[in-house]
Amino acid sequence: MAVLADKVAVVTGGSTGIGFATARAFLEEGARVFITGRRKDALDAAVAELGPAVTGVVCDVSVPSELDAFYETVRDQAGRIDVLVANAGIGIVAPLGEVTEDLIDSIFAVNVKGTIFTVQQALPLLGANASVILTGSTAGTRPDRGLEVYGASKAAIRNLARGWALSSRTRGFRVNVVSPGGTRTPGLLDLVTPEMLKQAEGAVPLGRLAEPEEIAAVTTFLASDASSYVNGAEFFADGGYAQV
Repeated sequence: MAVLADKVAVVTGGSTGIGFATARAFLEEGARVFITGRRKDALDAAVAELGPAVTGVVCDVSVPSELDAFYETVRDQAGRIDVLVANAGIGIVAPLGEVTEDLIDSIFAVNVKGTIFTVQQALPLLGANASVILTGSTAGTRPDRGLEVYGASKAAIRNLARGWALSSRTRGFRVNVVSPGGTRTPGLLDLVTPEMLKQAEGAVPLGRLAEPEEIAAVTTFLASDASSYVNGAEFFADGGYAQV
Protein backbone atom coordinates (compact mmCIF):
# COMPACT_ATOMS: atom_id res chain seq x y z
CA MET A 1 0.00 0.00 0.00
CA ALA A 2 1.19 3.54 -0.75
CA VAL A 3 2.66 4.95 2.46
CA LEU A 4 1.09 8.40 2.00
CA ALA A 5 -2.31 7.30 0.75
CA ASP A 6 -5.06 9.82 1.56
CA LYS A 7 -2.57 12.33 3.03
CA VAL A 8 -2.49 15.99 2.04
CA ALA A 9 1.05 17.29 1.60
CA VAL A 10 2.51 20.76 1.11
CA VAL A 11 6.00 21.26 -0.33
CA THR A 12 7.35 24.81 -0.57
CA GLY A 13 9.97 25.43 -3.21
CA GLY A 14 8.59 22.54 -5.21
CA SER A 15 9.30 23.75 -8.74
CA THR A 16 12.77 22.23 -9.13
CA GLY A 17 15.48 20.27 -7.40
CA ILE A 18 14.88 18.57 -4.06
CA GLY A 19 11.42 20.10 -3.67
CA PHE A 20 10.28 18.81 -7.06
CA ALA A 21 11.70 15.34 -6.37
CA THR A 22 9.93 15.33 -3.00
CA ALA A 23 6.61 16.30 -4.54
CA ARG A 24 6.96 13.52 -7.12
CA ALA A 25 7.86 10.96 -4.44
CA PHE A 26 4.83 11.99 -2.39
CA LEU A 27 2.57 11.65 -5.41
CA GLU A 28 3.93 8.19 -6.12
CA GLU A 29 3.08 7.25 -2.53
CA GLY A 30 -0.53 8.36 -2.88
CA ALA A 31 -0.56 11.90 -1.47
CA ARG A 32 -2.52 14.90 -2.69
CA VAL A 33 0.21 17.52 -3.12
CA PHE A 34 0.39 21.31 -3.11
CA ILE A 35 3.61 23.03 -4.16
CA THR A 36 4.85 26.60 -4.23
CA GLY A 37 7.46 28.40 -6.28
CA ARG A 38 8.45 32.01 -6.87
CA ARG A 39 8.74 31.72 -10.68
CA LYS A 40 5.48 31.07 -12.50
CA ASP A 41 7.14 29.55 -15.56
CA ALA A 42 9.07 26.97 -13.53
CA LEU A 43 6.04 26.23 -11.36
CA ASP A 44 3.77 25.73 -14.36
CA ALA A 45 6.32 23.36 -15.92
CA ALA A 46 6.53 21.36 -12.68
CA VAL A 47 2.76 21.06 -12.38
CA ALA A 48 2.49 19.97 -16.01
CA GLU A 49 5.04 17.23 -15.42
CA LEU A 50 3.66 16.07 -12.08
CA GLY A 51 0.07 15.81 -13.20
CA PRO A 52 -3.45 16.51 -11.93
CA ALA A 53 -2.91 15.35 -8.33
CA VAL A 54 -0.71 18.40 -7.66
CA THR A 55 -1.70 22.04 -7.31
CA GLY A 56 0.89 24.79 -7.78
CA VAL A 57 0.60 28.29 -6.36
CA VAL A 58 3.06 31.10 -7.01
CA CYS A 59 4.27 32.15 -3.57
CA ASP A 60 7.31 33.84 -2.06
CA VAL A 61 7.55 32.33 1.44
CA SER A 62 9.29 35.45 2.73
CA VAL A 63 6.04 37.40 2.18
CA PRO A 64 3.45 36.39 4.81
CA SER A 65 0.51 37.71 2.78
CA GLU A 66 1.45 35.37 -0.09
CA LEU A 67 1.60 32.45 2.33
CA ASP A 68 -1.89 33.41 3.57
CA ALA A 69 -3.19 33.27 0.01
CA PHE A 70 -1.50 29.94 -0.57
CA TYR A 71 -2.97 28.38 2.55
CA GLU A 72 -6.41 29.66 1.58
CA THR A 73 -6.07 27.56 -1.57
CA VAL A 74 -5.09 24.52 0.49
CA ARG A 75 -7.99 25.11 2.87
CA ASP A 76 -10.50 25.48 0.05
CA GLN A 77 -9.32 22.43 -1.91
CA ALA A 78 -8.24 20.01 0.82
CA GLY A 79 -9.24 21.35 4.21
CA ARG A 80 -6.14 20.19 6.08
CA ILE A 81 -2.40 19.45 5.91
CA ASP A 82 -0.99 16.09 7.00
CA VAL A 83 2.58 16.67 5.78
CA LEU A 84 4.29 20.05 5.59
CA VAL A 85 7.73 20.31 3.99
CA ALA A 86 9.28 23.75 4.52
CA ASN A 87 11.81 23.36 1.74
CA ALA A 88 12.00 26.75 0.02
CA GLY A 89 15.45 28.26 0.42
CA ILE A 90 18.24 30.10 -1.35
CA GLY A 91 22.01 29.96 -1.23
CA ILE A 92 24.41 32.72 -2.25
CA VAL A 93 28.20 32.41 -2.19
CA ALA A 94 30.04 35.28 -0.49
CA PRO A 95 33.28 34.80 1.47
CA LEU A 96 34.03 36.95 4.49
CA GLY A 97 35.02 40.38 3.24
CA GLU A 98 32.46 40.29 0.43
CA VAL A 99 29.27 39.82 2.44
CA THR A 100 26.71 42.56 1.84
CA GLU A 101 23.67 43.69 3.78
CA ASP A 102 21.44 42.73 0.85
CA LEU A 103 22.87 39.21 0.83
CA ILE A 104 22.20 38.75 4.53
CA ASP A 105 18.68 40.12 4.21
CA SER A 106 17.89 37.92 1.20
CA ILE A 107 19.15 34.67 2.71
CA PHE A 108 17.58 35.13 6.12
CA ALA A 109 14.29 36.43 4.69
CA VAL A 110 13.72 33.22 2.72
CA ASN A 111 15.53 30.58 4.77
CA VAL A 112 14.64 31.68 8.30
CA LYS A 113 11.72 34.13 8.20
CA GLY A 114 10.14 32.13 5.39
CA THR A 115 10.42 28.85 7.30
CA ILE A 116 8.99 30.37 10.47
CA PHE A 117 5.93 31.76 8.72
CA THR A 118 5.51 28.68 6.53
CA VAL A 119 5.01 26.64 9.70
CA GLN A 120 3.25 29.23 11.84
CA GLN A 121 0.62 30.11 9.25
CA ALA A 122 -0.05 26.43 8.58
CA LEU A 123 -0.93 25.71 12.22
CA PRO A 124 -4.71 26.04 11.80
CA LEU A 125 -4.60 23.49 8.97
CA LEU A 126 -2.27 20.89 10.47
CA GLY A 127 -4.12 17.62 11.02
CA ALA A 128 -3.75 15.31 14.00
CA ASN A 129 -0.25 13.78 14.12
CA ALA A 130 0.91 15.90 11.18
CA SER A 131 4.54 15.60 10.10
CA VAL A 132 6.45 18.86 9.66
CA ILE A 133 9.77 18.53 7.85
CA LEU A 134 12.29 21.35 7.52
CA THR A 135 15.04 21.34 4.93
CA GLY A 136 18.38 22.02 6.57
CA SER A 137 21.87 21.55 5.17
CA THR A 138 25.26 20.15 6.06
CA ALA A 139 26.33 23.81 5.85
CA GLY A 140 24.58 24.24 9.19
CA THR A 141 27.36 22.24 10.85
CA ARG A 142 30.14 22.25 8.25
CA PRO A 143 29.92 25.37 6.05
CA ASP A 144 32.22 25.57 3.08
CA ARG A 145 34.13 28.76 2.42
CA GLY A 146 31.79 31.40 1.09
CA LEU A 147 28.70 29.72 2.50
CA GLU A 148 29.06 30.89 6.09
CA VAL A 149 25.97 33.13 5.98
CA TYR A 150 23.94 30.42 4.28
CA GLY A 151 25.21 27.95 6.88
CA ALA A 152 24.15 30.27 9.68
CA SER A 153 20.62 30.37 8.25
CA LYS A 154 20.50 26.58 8.16
CA ALA A 155 21.84 26.32 11.71
CA ALA A 156 18.82 28.43 12.67
CA ILE A 157 16.56 25.87 11.00
CA ARG A 158 17.97 23.13 13.23
CA ASN A 159 17.36 25.22 16.32
CA LEU A 160 13.81 26.02 15.27
CA ALA A 161 13.07 22.31 14.96
CA ARG A 162 14.45 21.64 18.43
CA GLY A 163 12.19 24.28 19.91
CA TRP A 164 9.11 23.40 17.91
CA ALA A 165 9.45 19.71 18.76
CA LEU A 166 8.50 20.68 22.32
CA SER A 167 5.13 21.82 20.98
CA SER A 168 4.23 18.33 19.83
CA ARG A 169 2.29 17.42 22.94
CA THR A 170 0.00 20.46 22.76
CA ARG A 171 -0.02 21.14 19.02
CA GLY A 172 -0.33 17.55 17.83
CA PHE A 173 2.44 17.59 15.22
CA ARG A 174 6.04 16.37 15.12
CA VAL A 175 8.89 18.19 13.44
CA ASN A 176 12.17 16.97 12.01
CA VAL A 177 14.96 18.19 9.75
CA VAL A 178 16.43 16.67 6.60
CA SER A 179 19.92 18.06 5.97
CA PRO A 180 21.24 17.25 2.50
CA GLY A 181 24.84 17.43 1.48
CA GLY A 182 25.83 18.50 -2.02
CA THR A 183 23.01 17.50 -4.36
CA ARG A 184 22.86 17.66 -8.13
CA THR A 185 20.12 20.26 -8.38
CA PRO A 186 19.80 23.04 -10.96
CA GLY A 187 20.55 25.54 -8.21
CA LEU A 188 23.88 23.94 -7.36
CA LEU A 189 24.87 23.23 -10.95
CA ASP A 190 24.23 26.87 -11.85
CA LEU A 191 26.15 28.11 -8.81
CA VAL A 192 29.48 26.32 -9.15
CA THR A 193 31.98 25.43 -11.85
CA PRO A 194 32.68 21.86 -13.03
CA GLU A 195 36.01 22.04 -11.20
CA MET A 196 34.23 22.95 -7.97
CA LEU A 197 31.79 20.08 -8.49
CA LYS A 198 34.64 17.61 -8.89
CA GLN A 199 36.29 18.93 -5.76
CA ALA A 200 33.02 18.65 -3.83
CA GLU A 201 32.56 15.04 -4.93
CA GLY A 202 36.06 14.23 -3.74
CA ALA A 203 35.23 15.48 -0.25
CA VAL A 204 32.30 13.07 0.16
CA PRO A 205 33.15 9.66 1.63
CA LEU A 206 30.84 8.01 -0.91
CA GLY A 207 32.73 9.80 -3.69
CA ARG A 208 29.75 11.47 -5.34
CA LEU A 209 27.03 14.05 -4.84
CA ALA A 210 23.44 13.08 -4.09
CA GLU A 211 20.62 12.92 -6.57
CA PRO A 212 17.48 14.84 -5.54
CA GLU A 213 15.52 11.58 -5.40
CA GLU A 214 17.83 10.29 -2.66
CA ILE A 215 16.98 13.25 -0.45
CA ALA A 216 13.29 12.88 -1.28
CA ALA A 217 13.40 9.28 -0.07
CA VAL A 218 14.48 10.40 3.41
CA THR A 219 11.78 13.07 3.48
CA THR A 220 9.18 10.50 2.42
CA PHE A 221 10.13 8.30 5.37
CA LEU A 222 9.67 11.23 7.76
CA ALA A 223 6.34 12.05 6.12
CA SER A 224 5.06 8.52 6.60
CA ASP A 225 3.60 6.80 9.65
CA ALA A 226 6.72 4.62 9.78
CA SER A 227 8.43 7.57 11.50
CA SER A 228 5.58 8.23 13.95
CA TYR A 229 7.92 8.25 16.99
CA VAL A 230 10.63 10.41 15.39
CA ASN A 231 10.55 13.98 16.66
CA GLY A 232 13.08 16.79 16.96
CA ALA A 233 15.68 14.84 14.96
CA GLU A 234 18.04 15.82 12.17
CA PHE A 235 18.62 13.32 9.37
CA PHE A 236 21.78 13.89 7.36
CA ALA A 237 21.60 12.69 3.75
CA ASP A 238 25.13 13.67 2.82
CA GLY A 239 27.14 10.58 1.94
CA GLY A 240 29.03 11.05 5.20
CA TYR A 241 30.35 14.53 4.37
CA ALA A 242 29.50 16.17 7.70
CA GLN A 243 29.84 12.99 9.73
CA VAL A 244 33.50 11.99 9.48
